[in-house]
Formats: sequence, C-alpha cells, structure tokens
Amino acid sequence: MRIGIFDSGIGGLSVLHEAYHRLPDQEYIFYADTDHVPYGERDPKEILGYVRETAQFLMEQGVDALVIACNTATSVAVRILRQELSLPIIGMEPAVKPAVEHTDQRRVLVMATPVTLREAKLKSLIARVDGQHRVDLLPMPELVRFAEAEQFDTPELKEYLTKQFSTIRPEEYSALVLGCTHFNYFKDLYRRFFPEDTALVDGNDGTVRYLAHLLSLDIRDELGEVHFETTDQLLEHTAYYTSGKSVTDQETLEHFLRLHNRLEEMRKIR
Repeated sequence: MRIGIFDSGIGGLSVLHEAYHRLPDQEYIFYADTDHVPYGERDPKEILGYVRETAQFLMEQGVDALVIACNTATSVAVRILRQELSLPIIGMEPAVKPAVEHTDQRRVLVMATPVTLREAKLKSLIARVDGQHRVDLLPMPELVRFAEAEQFDTPELKEYLTKQFSTIRPEEYSALVLGCTHFNYFKDLYRRFFPEDTALVDGNDGTVRYLAHLLSLDIRDELGEVHFETTDQLLEHTAYYTSGKSVTDQETLEHFLRLHNRLEEMRKIR
C-alpha cells in the first residue's frame, strides 16, 4: 500500500513518524510544501489551491490514500478534496474530544495556528464536545517558523513561549492540545510551563489508527524505538518531496533524519 502524507512543512513528519511505529510495513511518500509554509497565516483560498496542487501531484505518484497531516489544510480543504477525488482522504483536527473526555474537570487549552482557530470546523467540533465550556484557545503563529528552522532550544523560542503562556494560568489546565503537527517538536519545553499532570494531547495516533481502519491494515501495538542512523535508512520505505521536488541531496535528508530522531524523543513525553 502506498500512502501519501503531506503538510505545509516539516510538521507532518510527526504523523509519518507515528505511522512508522503503527504501520511499519507500508510504503510512504512524504510531501512538505516548503515553498509556501506556513499555511496558518495565509488566505483560505490560497491554501486550497496549494492543497489541490499537492493532492494532484501525489495521485500522479500512484498513492492509494492521502493523509493531510496539517490541521490548517484540513480545516480549509478536506471537505472539498473529498468531493473532487475518489481515493481515501484522511484529515486532521485538534484532538479536543479525547482531551475533554479523558482528563479531569480542569480546563483544556487548544494551541493552533490563527487560520485553524478561525475556521468553522474547529468551532463546530468544540460546540459538539465541550458541553461544560472548558476549552480555551491560544494562537501560536510563530511556532511553525521555529520548527522549520530547527530552533528547539533557543533563547528566542523560550522568550516567545514565555510571552504566549503569560496570558494564561498553566496550573488551570488538565490538557494541552497540540493543534498543529509542527507543535510536536516542543514537548520538552511545554513541560517547563505546565504541571506534570497536564496531558499533552496530539492527533497523530488517532489519525494513523483511522488510516489503518479505512484501509483495512493491521496496526502494531508493540512499539519499539524508531531511530535513524543513516539517510539510507530514511529512504527504505519513504520517498521525500519538497514542493514537487524529489529530495535527494544529503543536507536535506540529514535535516529530515534529525527531525525524525527529535520526534522519537518527543514521543516519549506525554
């Protein structure tokens, strides 16, 4: 089975990395639209155009299913794409439902890009699952850029997070929902602001499980470590593209290798 996974940038690697754990025997194509990242501050019509172009490209590569590994692109385009294309399309949405249902009665904080927070899809989701009005929203427009630049422990990043989190009281929250796939790279830093009993919730596991269900694939529950030593290992089951260009240069492949290994470490933080 050939599965296409795409995002505005490197955030979608977190979904691909989860798929390596849960569905290790499949063939993957990963597409990062790095020419147009970040989507989270763009006009929805512009985003729809980029998503259509990417979906068409991946269909030409013979994928059997598409995963839109981007909350912003999903909120703007998934409904339209499903009407236009005949193959299975899996989108992502902030994991508000499990955060509300499986944590204590303190509040739930959803971090996402400005576009995701504005779109009707998220508002409708919150209206359905948040009967007690426990959910708060926090835009994180710059966090995507820090991830794209591999800035995971810089003074500028820490200053930005300190500023954003100064507007809330972290101890009030039972869950922090990571409403953008780029946000998974910073779990160790969130732990510096939020108590240990605040759950860090993302949609990656649910997305991969739904993908497996839709394609009738056996999902693996015995999870070992997924760590890459060489770029040759990286390419064993996945072809990488950036905005329509095949990734073959060593510098970019090593960049992706470091990101995967970073995600493996962050995956251990709950």
